Amino acid sequence: MTEPSRYGDELGVVTVTYFSGDTLERFLDTLEKATERAVQVVVADTVSTDGAPEKAAKRANVHLLSIGENVGYGTGCNRGVAELDDRYGWIVIANPDLEWEPRSLDALLDAAKRWPRGGAFGPLIHELDGTVYPSARLLPSFGRGIGHAAFGKVWPGNPWTRQYRQETGTPAERVAEWLSGSCLLLRREAFESVGGFDSRYFMYFEDVDLGDRLGKAGWLNVYVPSAGVMHLGGHSTSQASKKMLAAHHASAYRYLADRHQGFAWKPVLAAVKLGLALRLKLETR
Repeated sequence: MTEPSRYGDELGVVTVTYFSGDTLERFLDTLEKATERAVQVVVADTVSTDGAPEKAAKRANVHLLSIGENVGYGTGCNRGVAELDDRYGWIVIANPDLEWEPRSLDALLDAAKRWPRGGAFGPLIHELDGTVYPSARLLPSFGRGIGHAAFGKVWPGNPWTRQYRQETGTPAERVAEWLSGSCLLLRREAFESVGGFDSRYFMYFEDVDLGDRLGKAGWLNVYVPSAGVMHLGGHSTSQASKKMLAAHHASAYRYLADRHQGFAWKPVLAAVKLGLALRLKLETR
């Protein structure tokens, strides 16, 4: 018999800010029409000095958590979730540079009723130009990962990238291996059962790692294209693109190294590390 959840049915939204500017106001404005339910918002701010988090905190349903240092995305999310008591059994993790479509959050909650083993639910994500971001993917393997890394920019239609990104046909509700951490509805019971995000990932791959661990724990990652959001782009990260590229490559290596341990994998991992270092050098020339 399944143990009852210790968590209630209330809904909390956590967003991590780092010089998010005016995008945070738009995020909160559109969130009001994304669900008919009451929502408690936690703004987990790292080191912003633009006044946006303080302005947001004037809203009745917004709580500001001032972290005071740039701890990274996953750790910021974990700390934001910890601010919510056990009444909050549904947690949304979302970037502050999103705009919510009307009833989009309700659509995610409706999907959760259809998937009782669903641990994470991800919406369809539109880019500013209207294209659909491939937010529900397969887990990276050495074959797919190397092919995607080597040819993704120069040959976008290569088979490794197409397979990894799962861009096939009309978007349909389905199980994915991982979902973009830019917008996730999480069953808190599932999120806490795997210890939340791994704080070793400063940025990037924390969502891949979470999806993998949720799957291994028996939960499902469910893509819900009937829910939609608009991603305005990397407002916070645009100031430090070289740093972000380095963080991406470091996280990619950590993800693979964690899953391929033992002496036999050492030469392969050494080659991967060298390849990532060369790629970083080429991309930041």
